[in-house]
Amino acid sequence: MKISVNDVELFTISPVQEQVIKNNIASSSLGNDLGRRLQWIMMQKYEQCFNELKNEWDAKLAANGITMIPIDKDEYASLVFSQPNYKDRAARDLELLS
Repeated sequence: MKISVNDVELFTISPVQEQVIKNNIASSSLGNDLGRRLQWIMMQKYEQCFNELKNEWDAKLAANGITMIPIDKDEYASLVFSQPNYKDRAARDLELLS
């Protein structure tokens, strides 16, 4: 069983590993179960990253003169990303190397 994201294979579960998992999870629901687990992991990471973004940017938005902060997470993130002083991880890392 291959696990892929955007058509890029991340890893493969061998047939023996798959059989071991099927010892506890019914074959008929294996795909759905694994999909649900991967989704849970990614959403936990999203929540962690969003909370870190919000903790960092609440004060920065106020300093930038923003007086209305959206409650919706996507709108909040879009507002942060539109700020001229926003830098993503790659840009911050590059800045540290300079």
